[in-house]
Amino acid sequence: MPTIVHFQIPSDDIERSKKFYNDLFGWKFDKFPSSPSSEPMPEGMEYWMISTVEQQRITNYFEVKSVQEYSAKVEQLGGKVISTKMPVKSMVYFGVCTDTENNGFGIFEADQTAK
Repeated sequence: MPTIVHFQIPSDDIERSKKFYNDLFGWKFDKFPSSPSSEPMPEGMEYWMISTVEQQRITNYFEVKSVQEYSAKVEQLGGKVISTKMPVKSMVYFGVCTDTENNGFGIFEADQTAK
């Protein structure tokens, strides 16, 4: 199942944020330990690992010059086109794809004549 592998949530109150996202989505939080070989975190900054398995997925959309052209490239490179070129009237054409690791993403082309 596709999933985001990294995101950041700025927070002034870690405990409040943890409670909010745990109560809302059921996310689990574990503080990430500092590693002697890694760059030190800026003062006052903490890094947490968040487990979001079995949660709603977010699909990022990338603007391209041609949904049809990029859909063909997706397939040539081993990805899959899940949803072929579709219009959003007078705005864009879009498609939904997966990469070779089954991560979902969308592509769209701006076109005010879309119908």
